[in-house]
Amino acid sequence: MVENKAYDVVVIGGGPAGMSAAFSAHQNGASVLIVEREYRLGGILNQCIHNGFGLHYLGEELTGPEYANVWVEKLKETNVDILLKSAVIKIEKLGTKKMQIFVENESGISKILCKAVVLSMGCRERPGPAINLCGDRPAGIFSAGEAQKIVNVHGKMVGKKVVILGSGDIGLIMARRMTLEGAKVLGVYEIQKTCGGLARNVSQCLNDFNIPLYLSTSIVKTVGNKRLTGVVVAPVKEDFSFDLTKQKLIKCDTLLLSVGLIPECELIDDFNLEQLRATGSVAVNEYKQTSVPEIFVCGNVLHVNDLVDNVTYEGLDAGKFSAKFSKSKLDTKQKIKLQFDEHFRYTIPTYVYKNNDDVTISFRSTKDFRKVKINAYSGGEVVATFFKPVVRAGILEKIVLNKSKLKDDLILKMEV
Repeated sequence: MVENKAYDVVVIGGGPAGMSAAFSAHQNGASVLIVEREYRLGGILNQCIHNGFGLHYLGEELTGPEYANVWVEKLKETNVDILLKSAVIKIEKLGTKKMQIFVENESGISKILCKAVVLSMGCRERPGPAINLCGDRPAGIFSAGEAQKIVNVHGKMVGKKVVILGSGDIGLIMARRMTLEGAKVLGVYEIQKTCGGLARNVSQCLNDFNIPLYLSTSIVKTVGNKRLTGVVVAPVKEDFSFDLTKQKLIKCDTLLLSVGLIPECELIDDFNLEQLRATGSVAVNEYKQTSVPEIFVCGNVLHVNDLVDNVTYEGLDAGKFSAKFSKSKLDTKQKIKLQFDEHFRYTIPTYVYKNNDDVTISFRSTKDFRKVKINAYSGGEVVATFFKPVVRAGILEKIVLNKSKLKDDLILKMEV
């Protein structure tokens, strides 16, 4: 039991971000607790039986469960406490470096005190009503992640003739998975002009299996009584209205939705944290620290990452700096807001600190660009320049900036 026990850091969520954060916090001298609502650690990794995890962080290609197990084994070498099958229902700030966590499980509700909280709960899938999916509501309509869990964890097939709406990575991966299980995937339909998933997933999941990808095309309505019998698709105009003169019925029994993810940050709604509208989450500094100093955020609850490796690196940062904060060793002097031009959709972090350290800046662009030059300005002068052959709106990009030349401002400008 951990009830009434006090920790330096409590990590909420035991997926890749949470496990790496807990490990890092422990390595930096903090007493740590992980609270995870499932019966085991790993989060979404446990249902991702395809490979492709760990290429950057580990230098090898693992399946999701294998990558999760790497961190489970690392945590066994620590004295990090782990509370499974437990849900955090409320977080309260009692004072400076004094947070109270309310946890509910089969034993009831308990209270846990800590100096810092790391949020790493991930995100949930956007459902059909959130995108105004019109038509009937028969059986056979699933989110791509839900279908993945049914097939990979429970061993049940969700359908035989499949249409996928949205070209996010999980949709592409499920196109391949359903094909391997004997289903016929009739096509992946994407409302945007470009694919939202990684190029390697387009190649390995669609092209290798001759699954067509239809860009600037979406679903007008769903059709069916008790079970889905088809979807009506049509091209999308520049203003995102449908060209109904070219609509057609695709007969199918299953529709998988891969139409975006929503950060699971409701636990901090009452804190009035500074928001980052472009991500649907909160703004953080380079330490993954929010406008409430005791609260740190990392992984997909902060912004949607393309790779588990990026999630891991963010978790390592959040764990390290939350531990330093709990020990009063975190330097938060001379904060600078990171500004950017119209070619950037957002950056992580929103704030940096004026010192000689390097900072990794993740960003997404508003459009696809080629032969990109990024200048970092401070004090009216260029302090760093970065070149990228391609920048894609759907792919998270990174630059590493040394802050030794910073004045009192930092502005990123993209030449395209």
